[in-house]
Amino acid sequence: MSTIVHSASLIDGGTRTDAAWVRFADGRVAEHGTGSTWRHAPADTVVDAAELAGPGAILSPGFVDIHGHGGGGFAFDDGADAIRAARALHRRHGTTSAVVSLVTAPLDDLVRRTRLIAELTRADGDILGSHLEGPFLDPGHRGAHDPAALASPVVVDALLAAGGGTVRQVTIAPELPGAFDAIRELTAAGAVAAIGHTGADAALTAAAFDAGARILTHVFNAMPGLHHRAPGPAGAALTDERVTVELIADGVHVHPELVRIAFAAAPGRIALVSDAMAATGVGDGRYTLGGLDVEVSGGVARLADGGAIAGSTLTQDQAVRTAVAAGVGLADALRAVTATPAQAIGAPEVGHLRPGARADAVLLDADLTVRAVWAAGAPVP
Repeated sequence: MSTIVHSASLIDGGTRTDAAWVRFADGRVAEHGTGSTWRHAPADTVVDAAELAGPGAILSPGFVDIHGHGGGGFAFDDGADAIRAARALHRRHGTTSAVVSLVTAPLDDLVRRTRLIAELTRADGDILGSHLEGPFLDPGHRGAHDPAALASPVVVDALLAAGGGTVRQVTIAPELPGAFDAIRELTAAGAVAAIGHTGADAALTAAAFDAGARILTHVFNAMPGLHHRAPGPAGAALTDERVTVELIADGVHVHPELVRIAFAAAPGRIALVSDAMAATGVGDGRYTLGGLDVEVSGGVARLADGGAIAGSTLTQDQAVRTAVAAGVGLADALRAVTATPAQAIGAPEVGHLRPGARADAVLLDADLTVRAVWAAGAPVP
C-alpha cells in the first residue's frame, strides 16, 4: 500500500520546502517532490494536506521523544499494557517513536523493567529502547525520585545486560563514585550517558563530556542554575558542540525567555522532551510516579510530599507551540522534536522524511495543531 500527501510545506531537518509532497510505500518514505509532480507517482491513497489542514498546512517528520514516563493515565513503569496505552496517547499528538524512560526503583525492578522494554523494542516499531533516568542520581538533586532506591553507577553493567543492546540513554550525576567508569562503559556499549540530577559544577560536567557523555538531562532542572560566575552544567552543555541538550518546554519547568536563550545558544542541539507522566492527556488528580504520590493541579505535577516538580503533563506538539510562542523559529522547534533527538540516541531511521526513512509523519495546521499522523505509513486513529 502507498500513500501520497501533497500540497503542504514540508519542514524537515531545519529546512522548509513549500508546495511539497511525500509518498509512503511499504512503511517507508519512497520519494518526495514539489508542485504537481505527485500526479505521476503511483498511490493507493492521496491526501490533500491543504484540504485536511487548511491554508498553511505543515508536514513534519514524526516526533521523537527521548524522555517521557507515561500518559493517558498510564505509567511506563507499570508493564507492557501500560506502556502501549501511554504510547497511544502520545502517538495521537504526533510522537510516532519514543524512548521509554524509567524512574529510580530498586535494582531488581529496574532490571525486570529494562528487560521488558527490550522485548517491546523488538516487537513494537515505535519504541526505540529504554532511558534509565535513575538510580544514579545525586540525592540533593533527586527531584521526584525515591531517595531510598538511589544506587551507585557500579551496577550499570546489570542494566546494560538486561537491555540486551536496547538501553539508549542513562542519566548519571558525574560526582558519584564510579560515574566516569560508568560513562565509559555506557559509551563502549553503544548507549548514551546523560548528565543530570546533579550538583556538579561546569568543570566536572565538562570532564564528563570529555569522558563520553553526550546528553544533558532536562537543562536547568535538577541541577545548579546558570549563574554569571558559575555556569554550571547548563553552561557546560550549551557551549559544547558535542552535546544534545534536553529541554522541557511546558511553561513550568523553564521560563519562555530561557527557552529562547537555550535555542540561540545551542542551535541544532536542543531536544524538546516531554518528561510526561501518567496525568498527561487525563487531567488533574492524584497519581504515582516511581512509587511516590503526585498531585496534579492546573496541569502541574508535584510530589505530594515536599512539592518538587514531578514530571510534566506535556505532549510534544504543545512543546513545539510553546517554543514558537517563546520566539523560536518553527523550523528550529520542529527539528528539536525530530532530527535532533533521533541523532542524539543514534536512531537514523526516524526523525526525517528522506527516502528510506520510516514513514512517520505529522500534519499540522497553521496554528500548529495536529490534524493527522502516520506511523510506518499507516494513519494513526
